[in-house]
Amino acid sequence: MKVGVIGLGSMGMGAALSLLRAGHEVTGCDMRASARDEFAAAGGGVAATGAELPQGTEAVVVLVVNAAQTEAALFGEGGAAPRLAPGAVIVSSATMGPDAARALADKAQERQLLFLDAPVSGGAVKARSGEMTVMASGSAAAFGAAEPVLGAIATKVWHLGEEPGIGATVKVVHQLLAGVHIAVAAEAMALGIRAGADPQALYDVVTSAAGNSWMFENRMARVLTGDDAPRSAVDIFVKDLGLVTEMARSLNFPVPLASQAQQLFTAARAIGQGGKDDGFVIRVWQAMTGIKLPGE
Repeated sequence: MKVGVIGLGSMGMGAALSLLRAGHEVTGCDMRASARDEFAAAGGGVAATGAELPQGTEAVVVLVVNAAQTEAALFGEGGAAPRLAPGAVIVSSATMGPDAARALADKAQERQLLFLDAPVSGGAVKARSGEMTVMASGSAAAFGAAEPVLGAIATKVWHLGEEPGIGATVKVVHQLLAGVHIAVAAEAMALGIRAGADPQALYDVVTSAAGNSWMFENRMARVLTGDDAPRSAVDIFVKDLGLVTEMARSLNFPVPLASQAQQLFTAARAIGQGGKDDGFVIRVWQAMTGIKLPGE
């Protein structure tokens, strides 16, 4: 297929490379020259904006930060929609609220384009190996058109229903868990350090016992080495936990743990850590208690 990938960040680059390996004709779109150069070096086509995608592109995967960026990338000035073939499929994979996903689906339908509400999970490593999880909802026609793309980027594709917005809802709930798990992992590690436990020993015990979580094991491993290069940044969870609280507020549903976790990520951003790996929300406790982190 002739496929565009808009947003060559950690997840988008992985998706684009996976599509390229699968034999598709892929154009990666990103405003950053460094990202375009990396993808071009791998053999892909590149563009700075969606308006530069090849005419007749049959599918476009949008892996930008949020709903506003998705709308601009597709339907704004310099957007990709005019470059898409009639009946092409949009695979909308940015994390957003369900109302935003439904609004984008309506815009696509107005232009006779198929739309799959398809947020993803798995992290940068699984994105590069084509092993993401996709939480998707949309029409049978949209799933059918997107199948070659999904087969290249994911090992698990959840069919969650025919209505756009269901995929977004499930991803928002997933991000509630992910954000709270990261925050509590950092709190636990910080408490152990403050109490005098050896950080590596603490990590080894927790990851072999019932208190472990995927987020503790993954994120605290990077804290142990001081590796704060962002695979998923603190700022992402300021945004995503905000989506959790917005959706909950619309349903008159209390989410006290998600709200507290969002405040911790907001505090991390306030002390200059917004662009760091999200596990380094632990620096909030460092700032409050003066603990010394491993590798620092």
